[in-house]
Amino acid sequence: MLNLFLPNKQVCKPFEIKPKFLQDNNIKGIIVDVDNTLVPWDVAHATEEVINWLEEMKAANIKVTIFSNNNKERVTLFADPLDTPYIYKARKPLGHAFERARKQMELEKWEIAVIGDQLLTDILGGNRAGYYTILVDPLVTNDAKITTFNRNVERMILNHFYRKGKLKRRVMDK
Repeated sequence: MLNLFLPNKQVCKPFEIKPKFLQDNNIKGIIVDVDNTLVPWDVAHATEEVINWLEEMKAANIKVTIFSNNNKERVTLFADPLDTPYIYKARKPLGHAFERARKQMELEKWEIAVIGDQLLTDILGGNRAGYYTILVDPLVTNDAKITTFNRNVERMILNHFYRKGKLKRRVMDK
């Protein structure tokens, strides 16, 4: 049961994930969270680092879908200037929006990676949907109020994985 929360890979920042790694793992598309994954939760627009990373993915023919539980206004404000497909109010970890993203990208499950900073939404949802999952450290340690509860539950699950040697200790828990 807890293995549904275990990512396939763990990195500090999404920008460490390079097209070559994805291609070597037969991944042709990524579903990537916004808040605390690409930018801090209270930052409205993409940084230069985000823009460059997305361009690097597109240049390598890696399809990208921005994916968030946040509202339409927040996600469109972020994604529209990037000319990148997006899904808002995804209701992660439920599977409907994951399937919608897969169909939009016209890829098979094994060709998609989900990248996010939360075990209870991004990783659980991606694993349940049958995708490759990559956990990143949250960009900032403060969170929106709704996320604070999830982080407390997440800490217990992470501690289990640390004790079992399945994950390395993350920045937020040091």
